[in-house]
Amino acid sequence: MCAVAEAARVTHSFKVVGNGIHSGFGLGKFVRSTTFTAGGHQWSITYYPDGHVEDCKDYVSVFLHLMSKNSEATVRYDFRLVNQATGVSSSVLSGQRVFSDGQNSNWGYGKFMKKIDLESRGYLKDDCLEIECDVSVITVDEIEVPPPCLHYDLGKLLESGEGVDAKFKVKEEVFQAHKIVLAMRSPVFKAEFYGPLGLGNNNTQIIVVDDMEPPVFKALLHFIYNDALPSMDDLDANEYEEMAKHLLVAADKYGLERMKLMCENILCKRLAIHSVARTSVLADQYHCTKLKDACIRFINSSNRMDDVVATQGYDDLKRACPALAVEIWEKRAKSRKI
Repeated sequence: MCAVAEAARVTHSFKVVGNGIHSGFGLGKFVRSTTFTAGGHQWSITYYPDGHVEDCKDYVSVFLHLMSKNSEATVRYDFRLVNQATGVSSSVLSGQRVFSDGQNSNWGYGKFMKKIDLESRGYLKDDCLEIECDVSVITVDEIEVPPPCLHYDLGKLLESGEGVDAKFKVKEEVFQAHKIVLAMRSPVFKAEFYGPLGLGNNNTQIIVVDDMEPPVFKALLHFIYNDALPSMDDLDANEYEEMAKHLLVAADKYGLERMKLMCENILCKRLAIHSVARTSVLADQYHCTKLKDACIRFINSSNRMDDVVATQGYDDLKRACPALAVEIWEKRAKSRKI
């Protein structure tokens, strides 16, 4: 439970003195007090002798204003009027309110008190009216909440091997995981384990993955449990790019769209003349529209086209994706016309 504290109460006295102020001053016209400080914020009181709107013309209106900019405060307030004969103040209205800079910067009462009652009750005498306002700013001691750690806990669960019920053989390596976690993250795994033809609770069968290298599958599991790609600082530039390509293919296979986009982003940042053609083929084959567009823009940028065409990757592109080669040339022709 959060601790609630009330700042020291500040009482501001606002004396309104003067001929003509308390009678016939004018609807909607007000007198403002000096600014005072409470709870680290600046405040003022406004007094409307003839009411602030038509509906309040038989009353006086009183409001408390938050004057500080870009601030917010929760306040307990108590408006009082001082009897001019005895000097004793009496509470008229009180409450609690959240004030903030903007539309909620003021709060008060249009029908604070009927004008005819001010004199009869001794609050207005010799053209003098004294308004007191107690202001107490409420503060809450906030408790620091640690950041989310679900991904950390799931990552530790994978590392520990506790409760695993799925086994995968990738080349000569065996990986263990949790069916429910895999199914939660991947629609492909969900169908494989819990679909009409799924493996269900069969804990003995080893699933063979023959289209992926062990480091790629390990990175795939890391993403599923941690929602992040593993650190690949030990790889050189070419190895890093190749790993990103393999992970993109793996993400496509298992329906991990976020992981796929992360790999696309990595490859977009690493486009180079010697590899862009092969990256274009990959993007086309796996329907990576944004990556493909980035590759085409890179190829068609000034002074690059001839160098790209001279690479072996471009020859592979023409053989594997002739339609893509045509698209590249068509977009180049259009860009030259602009």
